[in-house]
Amino acid sequence: MTLALFDLDHTLLKGDSDYQWGQFLIGKGLVEPEQYAAANLYFFEQYKQGVLDIHAYSAFAFEPLSEHSMAELAVLHREFMVSVIQPLITDAARQLVEQHREQGHTLMVITATNSFITRPIVEAFGIPHLLATEPKVVDGHYTREIDGIPCFQAGKVTRLQQWLETSAETLSGSYFYSDSRNDLPLLEMVDNPIAVDPDDTLRAIALEKSWPILSLR
Repeated sequence: MTLALFDLDHTLLKGDSDYQWGQFLIGKGLVEPEQYAAANLYFFEQYKQGVLDIHAYSAFAFEPLSEHSMAELAVLHREFMVSVIQPLITDAARQLVEQHREQGHTLMVITATNSFITRPIVEAFGIPHLLATEPKVVDGHYTREIDGIPCFQAGKVTRLQQWLETSAETLSGSYFYSDSRNDLPLLEMVDNPIAVDPDDTLRAIALEKSWPILSLR
């Protein structure tokens, strides 16, 4: 079957779920607002510039997860889905996913954002497969460490290759939709790279390479 791969933030979503989760925590009074907001914005700008230290960012982003039980986090995420994420899902994004589903393609989201934040979002799209950065869990609680290879930049390629080794899928005829220069390693690997509302760097490369450019907003 043909693989249809989707980035999540600023691709299927008209925003960044990782950044918005931080803003949600600020709004709930669960983190120190000024310090956390400044750090959240700092890392977000690093990401957009393609220079994010994924381990440093993850230690920051996972800290609130490590301070709450799984049950508490589940309640928070349900509220986050309704109040923040649902408005970021456009009809165009849903229609794109459905077009691939109707063609019998294997659907996957592959994202640098951690699986705690992204799994319920991916399930809301009805997408069965997710590769995401995994927070390490010890004794039933999240830690500030990444478990395994972060699903970021070239790490997306590595994680996908590992997944392919355990499945019957191949990259023959594959699609990948992304907005970000950070995803160039994987965009260059698939048969059908598509730039979605791309950043300036990706837009220039897509134009140079004659990759399709579309908007889901």
